[in-house]
Amino acid sequence: MKEEKRNFDLEQRLIDFAVLIIKIAESLNGSIAAKLISGQFVRSGFSSALHYGEVKDAESRNDFIHKVKVILKELRETFIALKIIRQAALTKNPELVDKGLTECNELISIFVKSIETAKRNNQIKK
Repeated sequence: MKEEKRNFDLEQRLIDFAVLIIKIAESLNGSIAAKLISGQFVRSGFSSALHYGEVKDAESRNDFIHKVKVILKELRETFIALKIIRQAALTKNPELVDKGLTECNELISIFVKSIETAKRNNQIKK
């Protein structure tokens, strides 16, 4: 039961992050650059939550590691997009972007640790 709660919390956190991405995208100014980055930013930002369902159904530890790496790639892409948005002043609400940067960084840390733990457990099992 405790494991289910922890997974649910991470799932909800990823969903909350996707909602934050929507809010940030909606706060972008109407510039050409904001419109261009918006589409990619929203796709990569949503992707982590959407891919998490696949992680929960991983068929092996190696499959788990692979699927978590996909989430990590999307989170890192989102993090860079957030930095660009912030630095280029493409938003009317920089505090929202700062919140996104903090949450994205924390999620990256969680998934990096998950990969490290899974790899270590793979070595122990061999």
